[in-house]
Amino acid sequence: MWNKIAAGIIRFRFAWIVLIFVTVAYMGYEGSKIELSYQMARILPPNDPIEKEYQEFRKVFGEDGAIMVIGWQDPNLFELTKFRNWYGLAERIKAMKGIKNVLSLGHLYKVERNDSLSKFEFKPLFTQLPSTQAEMDSLKNQVKKLPFYEGLAINSKTNSTLIVITFNDKDLNSSRRITIVEEIKAMADEFSIKNKTDLHYSGMPFIRTVIMKKISGELKLFMALAVLVTAFILWLFFRSLRLTLLSIGVVLMGVIFSVGLLQLFGYKITALTGLIPPLLIVIGVPNCVFLLNKYQLELKTHGNKDEAIKEMICQIGLSIFLANITTAIGFGVFYFTNSALLVEFGIVASICVMVTYVLCLVLLPITLHYMNLPKARHLKHLEGKWAKGFLTKVDYLVHNHRRAIYGAMVVVILVSAYGMTKIKAVGYIVDDLPQNDPVYVDLRFFESNFNGVLPFEVMIDTKQPNGVFGNQAQVLYKIKALQNEMADFKEFSKPVSVVEASRFLYQAYRGGEAKYYVLPGALELSKLTDYVQGDNRGVKQLNSFMNEDRSITRVSFQMADVGSERIKDLINQIRPKVDSIFNPAQYKVSLTGHSLVFLKSNDYLLGNLYESLLIAIVLIAIVGMVLFRSIPIILLSKLPCLIPLALTAGIMGYFNIHFKPTTILVFSITFGIASDGTVYFLTRYRQELYQRGRTASEAVSQAIFGTGLSMIYTAIILFCGFSIFAASSFGGTAAMGVMVSITLLVAMCTNLILLPALLLSIAKRQKERPS
Repeated sequence: MWNKIAAGIIRFRFAWIVLIFVTVAYMGYEGSKIELSYQMARILPPNDPIEKEYQEFRKVFGEDGAIMVIGWQDPNLFELTKFRNWYGLAERIKAMKGIKNVLSLGHLYKVERNDSLSKFEFKPLFTQLPSTQAEMDSLKNQVKKLPFYEGLAINSKTNSTLIVITFNDKDLNSSRRITIVEEIKAMADEFSIKNKTDLHYSGMPFIRTVIMKKISGELKLFMALAVLVTAFILWLFFRSLRLTLLSIGVVLMGVIFSVGLLQLFGYKITALTGLIPPLLIVIGVPNCVFLLNKYQLELKTHGNKDEAIKEMICQIGLSIFLANITTAIGFGVFYFTNSALLVEFGIVASICVMVTYVLCLVLLPITLHYMNLPKARHLKHLEGKWAKGFLTKVDYLVHNHRRAIYGAMVVVILVSAYGMTKIKAVGYIVDDLPQNDPVYVDLRFFESNFNGVLPFEVMIDTKQPNGVFGNQAQVLYKIKALQNEMADFKEFSKPVSVVEASRFLYQAYRGGEAKYYVLPGALELSKLTDYVQGDNRGVKQLNSFMNEDRSITRVSFQMADVGSERIKDLINQIRPKVDSIFNPAQYKVSLTGHSLVFLKSNDYLLGNLYESLLIAIVLIAIVGMVLFRSIPIILLSKLPCLIPLALTAGIMGYFNIHFKPTTILVFSITFGIASDGTVYFLTRYRQELYQRGRTASEAVSQAIFGTGLSMIYTAIILFCGFSIFAASSFGGTAAMGVMVSITLLVAMCTNLILLPALLLSIAKRQKERPS
């Protein structure tokens, strides 16, 4: 079959060239329309209970992560000039397109009771800017009399204040968000310079914008580094600029195809899909190495170009096909996670791995057909004395010291197993950023002064119309009890709810004294209802915390970035308290919010690690059936791939590298790539054993020397190629690059040392077995 494929490639070369270039040009056109994803990444599948509750919340109340905050700490917050400048900054932000609401010290509201109209009137606390410090001090005293804003807009104890900016949902999930955030940041920086003070920025819109800009910048950085690093290594190996440019050019076509495919599937650039282009360069180049090495070996043997091209396709085509299948499986298993983020990454990456294989298999032979024969200096690398010396030692080792090899492997497994027990699946919203990053530093500022800015919501469904205020407002008292319980947890900010609004209204009803900022008894509370009417600002704000028929309400908290482990402890403590206050038979209470969904995703990813890895092992074992019908060989040949994974997991445990979306990719991906070396070796071993009739010992030696050089070249390319991700400003991506590099380097050693030793032991055992 491969003879026919080789003949077909050369015979129909013009048709192949036209087909490929037209396809790549079309994919390039489609890829030019690709956009960054401005939606929050969804890791949990749609049918997950936590995700379903979150989507139900969004359906009733809209986006919860729509608030950006600007923090300012200064003992002279109410100094006249500074306050006027702070007010001006908030006014400019409020006037921007895409901003729904702004809350700041200069935009607070007070409530006044109007008995003649029997309603509450919501009036700005600052009807005009103060012009003297005396006026400023008077307004400062008025702010102190409004406990509603303490912990929301100001922290009197730490002399800190906030500008709370609410985005429109439409602009929040579009490219417009980036423009808005940049403009707000520029305005705020002007304030900082003018007043010689520092401001702090956070909130999900800001965090998302900063991270997306970093992803966009790093996509370009990784692409450039991948091209430069792999091109440099190829040139070092082959000492040929033509072959280097040819290899890079072919693989870049695969990259173009991948971006076009993302667009055709309706996907966008995310933190994961953005890694596909540089990954394809790093993974695709080894195809070129194996093909070119074989071509040059054949030329060195007989000097016939056409015969060399034919042998290159026939002998290497199958092995790299199977190797790319295993790599594609390593990516493709993410399809079974049912997580949109991972599914998109897995589908496109697996398809494009095979597309890149086809491009290499077709374009390299066609181009070599038209190229002149390489010069003698271009073939010198095949003599590689250092490589041959290394492979000679490997051959001696596997034939004479198998027990030592197995002993060393057992030690590695035991040490790795202990390290694996130390691994934790802990994720933080911003833990991918270094601790000196401004986003990380500013988030800690808000946690210190306002207990955090990340959304956490409690949605209470009373299951009956007007259930929030009905039955003598029992729900309000239950919410008050819940808020009292939540106050024991320092991780949560002061809540915003209908209870807080009711306290604010009752304070106004009793004349405005701060001591009346309480939730009154049922009789007093009923008197407020006659005053809560009309379409004034306060009623609209109150309605934003209830659905239309007032059967569902929310209690909104901001929380610290506590991590996925702590959030589990918190939920385990909070849920019993909730159920004791709200009888589950009468009420449905959902603990939700973006923070909870994000941090819970880590547990989901951990479960899917085992599932996807198991699927990958089974599928790759099935591929192994193509080569051998021997169960022992199929099973034991997985050890050279699994031991590097165990070692990597052990390293993660010892160095306190946590499981997170990026680091968790290491295992399925590297298992697929590490299996490539196993496939290369077993394919050559099979050819020597069955087609050339050699003994197992001879076949192993021939396989070591026949594939060893290419495997070494490939390992170096993969090691250096994946190392580029260490340049990432995201800790998870950098850790992934380092971990994959180490794993693949170890995998080369296990495939060249442990695998042949296992094959010899199996052959010996089968020979000794009585007929």
